[in-house]
Order: sequence, then structure tokens, then C-alpha cells
Amino acid sequence: MDLTIGGDGWLCLGARRYRAALGRSGISAQKREGDGATPAGILPLRQVLYRRDRLARPATRLAARAIAAQDGWCDDPNDSAQYNRPVLLPNPARAEHLWREDGLYDLLVVLGHNDDPPVPGLGSAIFLHVARPDFGPTEGCVALALADLLDVLRWLDVESRLIIAG
Repeated sequence: MDLTIGGDGWLCLGARRYRAALGRSGISAQKREGDGATPAGILPLRQVLYRRDRLARPATRLAARAIAAQDGWCDDPNDSAQYNRPVLLPNPARAEHLWREDGLYDLLVVLGHNDDPPVPGLGSAIFLHVARPDFGPTEGCVALALADLLDVLRWLDVESRLIIAG
């Protein structure tokens, strides 16, 4: 089953609708590293990552693994070997920490944006993750309330995609 979202901030899964947060720069068909835009397109769902110290393994048919304190995601376009890939921290390249205190990455889905293969500068670390309580904008990801993200995951499988319309 596919997920769809447009600039109105509502993610749809069949007849279900969920409030969502998007990138601070809206949706863009020309995603670039650091632009704050959510990339338009049809994105496969690669895997689920979660903090097992805060959540049980979510009910989903997607591949899932627990993250640890040293897990990161390389967002450094100057490191073509690691760019838009998971890394261990500390790392000499710039990388986002996945183990966050604010709860935004307690549960996330890695989206297939610019990863097959990654092209430095075209955007990295695009996730479906937990939203801030006020649904404030993301840096380019799509974010849902934790309860909604858990609900959505129950319906998804390896054929599911996130369709982001600009």
C-alpha cells in the first residue's frame, strides 16, 4: 500500500489521513543538500530504525533494526564514499546523529532518495520520522505523530512507496 502526501501537510494511506510536517522550504523537484526542502518523487521505503530503549520493535512487514548511540547518517557531500549512507560515530565526515534526545528519531523509516547510487549534493538523510509536538517544519523529511507513524507502519511492506507530490 502506498503513502501519498502533497503540500497541504496531510499524508494519506488509503482512506486514512494523518497530519504531517514537511521541510521548512516545502516540496521541491530539485532537492539539494541543506535546502530544507522535502524531495518530490516516488520514494521506496528502505528500512525502519528505532530506539529499543524507548520503543518495542514496531509491528511492520518492513525490515527493521534497533539503532545504538554510535549510529549516524553521513550528510557530507565532500565524502563521496559515505555520503547518504549510515555511518558509525564519531566519524571524520559530517554526519547526523540518529540517537537523539528529542525523540524525533525514536522511530524512523529510511526513504530511498538519492541512494542508488548517492550523488553528493543532491540530498541525504531523508526520513519519515516522528514529528515535533507542534508539527514544526523538518530539514527536508516527512514527520508524523508517533502514534500515527506506528499505525502507518502496520500497513506497509517492501512494495510500499511514499509518493510526494510537489
